[in-house]
Amino acid sequence: MNQSLTLATERLLLRPWRQADLPRFAAMNADTDVMAHFPATLNRADSDALATRIGEALVKRGWGLWALEEQTSGEFLGFTGLSPFSELPIPDGVEIGWRLTRASWGKGFATEAAHRALQFAFEELRLDRVDSFTATTNLRSIAVMERLGMRRSAETFLHPRVPADSPLCEHVLYQLDRNQWSVS
Repeated sequence: MNQSLTLATERLLLRPWRQADLPRFAAMNADTDVMAHFPATLNRADSDALATRIGEALVKRGWGLWALEEQTSGEFLGFTGLSPFSELPIPDGVEIGWRLTRASWGKGFATEAAHRALQFAFEELRLDRVDSFTATTNLRSIAVMERLGMRRSAETFLHPRVPADSPLCEHVLYQLDRNQWSVS
């Protein structure tokens, strides 16, 4: 494991992806509860391809969507991290996002890991702003955004990669800028 790409919190490691993560990641992406706010679940091949793209981008940039591991058990919990975006109807930016296994919900892992990723974004990358967005129906992720101190934009938007007739098309946008971070 490339330690320079690893971030730690009290309970978690945000680390590079491993081949051993793929079966657990595929199971998570096939879980209808986990994927309830995405257009579809993923089959094994699509899940593996996604993990490969995410992992390669992390290594190439030195930051990205880290695999999330519980330190004491070594258990793979999902991913958390940062990803550039450009195709949305908001200015180009960097998104903070997460996807966790159902068994790890309700334990504060998403907030803890995302907080560490935000610290990296503002203190190491020196980003001016970090965005997060999700379907308006994704109340769990919205709650994480609010716990992180992110502020909701007044307007919603239609996600260009979600069919317009889908109940998941309408998204909320939350943002946090470096000045807000430094006072939190």
